[in-house]
Parts: sequence; C-alpha cells; structure tokens
Amino acid sequence: MSSMADIYDELDTDVSREEFESAVEDKVDQMGGLADEETAAKLIAHELRDEEVKGIADIEPGMDEAKFLAKVLQIGDRRTFERDGDAEDGSVVNVEVADSSGRIRVAMWDDMANDAIERLESGQILRIGGRPKDGFDGVEIDVDTVEPAPDAEVNVDVDSVNTHRIEDLSLGLSDVNLRGRVLSTDEIRIFDRDDGSEGRVANLSVGDPTGRVRITLWDDSASLVESITPDDSIEIVDGYVREREGTLELHVGDRGTIELIDEDIEYVPDANPIEEVVIDETADIAGGVIETDTKRTFDRDDGSEGQVRNVRIRDETGDIRVALWGDKADLDIDLADYVVCTDVEIQEGWQDDHEASAGWRSTVYRLDERPEDAATTVESSTDQQPQTTETSGLDAFAAGSEPDETTTTSSSTSPDSIGDNTDNEGEQAASDGGATTIDSMHTTENDDITHDDVESFTGTVVQAGSPVVLDNGTDTRRVETNESLRLGEVITVTGPTDGQTITPTEIDHS
Repeated sequence: MSSMADIYDELDTDVSREEFESAVEDKVDQMGGLADEETAAKLIAHELRDEEVKGIADIEPGMDEAKFLAKVLQIGDRRTFERDGDAEDGSVVNVEVADSSGRIRVAMWDDMANDAIERLESGQILRIGGRPKDGFDGVEIDVDTVEPAPDAEVNVDVDSVNTHRIEDLSLGLSDVNLRGRVLSTDEIRIFDRDDGSEGRVANLSVGDPTGRVRITLWDDSASLVESITPDDSIEIVDGYVREREGTLELHVGDRGTIELIDEDIEYVPDANPIEEVVIDETADIAGGVIETDTKRTFDRDDGSEGQVRNVRIRDETGDIRVALWGDKADLDIDLADYVVCTDVEIQEGWQDDHEASAGWRSTVYRLDERPEDAATTVESSTDQQPQTTETSGLDAFAAGSEPDETTTTSSSTSPDSIGDNTDNEGEQAASDGGATTIDSMHTTENDDITHDDVESFTGTVVQAGSPVVLDNGTDTRRVETNESLRLGEVITVTGPTDGQTITPTEIDHS
C-alpha cells in the first residue's frame, strides 16, 4: 500500500509537501469518510498532474493556469512603467523559453523581473507556472511561479521549433520562420494612429508546396518589401500568426525580418474551376490569358487618379474576364501567359456571364511554367484565337468604381488594432457609386444590335471613345457615335435602342 509520502515523491510538481498534505486532509473531510488518506492523496496527485501541460504546443489562451518545463533561450531587457495612483513603478522582463514542441514568451513582473535579470542564464531549465493569454506576438504566459529545475532534461531543436510550412501555421504561433516563393508584392501604405504617430504597412503573398499565405509587414519592416520581387525565394524570420476575416496571416513586426535565400521553392496553385465560381463570393482562379485590354485611367471624387485593365483567362472548364485594379493594372501580363488570381470577387457580368474583380485584397501573378494539368490556351485551340481589344471589360470609370488602394484611415496604436482599418482602405466594389459591372459595357464589331425602341437617356460620360459609355448613377448605356465627347460631361442622348446600346439621333449637351 502506498503512503501519502510515496505518492507525493512520485509527483513532478512545484507544490510543497506541506501544501500537498493539507490538500489531502481537506479532500478526506470533503468526502465525509468515503475516501481514506491514500485514496485522497491519489485524487490530489491526479489533479496536480492534470494541471501540467504535455508541452508548450498545448498551451492556449484562456487556460486558468499552465505548468510546464522549458529551457531558457533568450532574456529580454527589463522595462519599467508607471502604475495608476500612488503605486510604485512596475517592471517586466520577457523571457523566451522552449521545449521540444515549441517556444513561447513568458513575462516576469516586478521582483521576479529583477531576479530574471540577475540570475537567469540562457540554457537553464525552469519549471514555470502562469496564466496564458493572447499577446502581441502570439500566446504568452504571465508567470506566477518559477523555479530552476537543474535535474530535469528538456531537448530543444531550435531549427525544428522555428521552421514551419504554410500548412503548419495556426493561430497564436509566434517566432515563426518560414521559407517560400514570393508570388506578389504591394506598395507601402501610410496611416495615422490615434496617438498622432504615423504607421507604415505593406503586404506580399508567399507560397510553398503546402499552400499560400499573406504576409503583413509593419512599420520599419514594411520597407523590406522594396527589396523583394515576385519569384524571389525568401525566409521570413520571427513572424507571428494572426487571423483576419477567417484567414490566417503571417505578420512581421520590429523583431522580425525577411531574408533572400538561394533556394528553388515550388508552389502549385489550388485554383477553383472557372465554371464553378459563384457570384458574390471570392475565389482563386487560374488559366491561360486569351484576351487583353489596354489600361485605362479615370478620376475619382477625391481628385486622385485610378486605373484598371482587363484580361480574360481560360482553364479546362471555361473562361472569365478579370478586372485588374490599381497597381495590378501595371502587371506584365500578355497573351498566352499563365496567371493565378487569388481572392478575387465574382460578380455578375454581361448577358448573365460571370466576371472577376481583383482589388486590393487579391493577388495576381504569372507562373513561368504552366502546371502539368493546366488547360491549354487558345494558342493551340482551333475555335478561338488570342485577341487584344480596346474597349471591352470593366471600364466603368465613375467615381468609386475602383477598389481604392491608396486611401488611408485612422487607427489605434498597435499593428493588430490598425489592421482592420488600414487593410479596408477604399474597399468599393465596382457596382458602388453608380459604376457598372464588367461586361455591361463590353462590345465588339460583331455585336448584333436590333433597335426596337427609341430611348432618351441622360448620364455622365464615364468612357469616351468607341463606344461611349454613359452612367446615370443606377444604370448605364453604350452610345454608338462618332461625336467627340469628354469624360465627365453630362449629356442626354435620344435614339433607337436595344435596351443596352443607343444609336443617337440627337445629343443634348446642355
């Protein structure tokens, strides 16, 4: 029969013997004689074992307490701060610790912080107890108890702890090192914080053999995007995982960096079949370019200039027109290129066709080599030839028609709190502000127009040329005319129409 002392000696706990014996006595009294001392001791021992997590990877925010063994990797600087009222100033030291399952930051406060600076050394094994929370760089521990455990062993493979694949990412991970291929980059954006300071943010998209992830670079780290181009192989160092609108992102703050590496990293897109995309949803699509339009510019209400370019891509199931807004209109995309468009918004187009809008949330990039299972483009097709058009596609240049990539908003102090505002800049779908959908203004020389009725339509010229496009805020009309009209001019046209195109017999400029 085991004694209470034997049961305690078998425990690996930071609870003192006196505390253990007191808890056993309380358990015996609580059970009213239904358990003897040995049974009560086993119950208390079981409860104490349950408090200890198997490894750092099992620690989650919201736990009442986590107890674990870990090795000290790095000891941060001591920071002081003022407390409210007449309380003494406080101090805190952040310590990076790890075990074989992962690594985590633990915060030691006040006297414990002073002891950490004076007594802790890298490589020490500690027995730690504390309260997990969702911190700035992932899950952190506010330490309640800590003591050296010189007789314990903790095997830490730093490379395996830090190196992740995209499919391994999970909410709360911090100190993440990830290697991938750059798929696209965005420009640095400036925003104002609530405290009056100025912040900077930039994004890029990275892929590896297991998937794709959006990278967000904050403040000083945002400048790293300027030295990176698509198809570069990079390593993200000291990133942390956040969730945005149900999607995981990898963020890089002041502690992190990005390094170019000499490695060929494969990425194979997992695209939706074009014939299966659904209106009002986002999708990832890929295919060969079978049609391109010229880039068009327009003026927004705020006086800034926007731009858009349209391409049509085809996969083995069908084809779709894609509107490339903002900087994406400058991408080097040509006929027969194989392109991938991720997070595009699917909208209703001309004659019940579908169309895709690639705004600030989207990623568009060209693959140098077509995936083996990708459909051939029309270069090898007998039913259609690649063509470049001048006037097709999403050419609604009324105010608010482009998903604006330049507007900034005021946000709170931390990167996490500004993300929702900064990344939502100018998110206006092509249907907002009186703009039209992609193919509602598409026409070719082969359009068969039957003029059944006479219509009078007043609107603003949002596209000059052939055809002219008018927008009245709720509807649009194409106008077949050789008359020279100016963008932004309000006119009234009257003439035969098929419901979409008017051949005017009269144009009123008043």
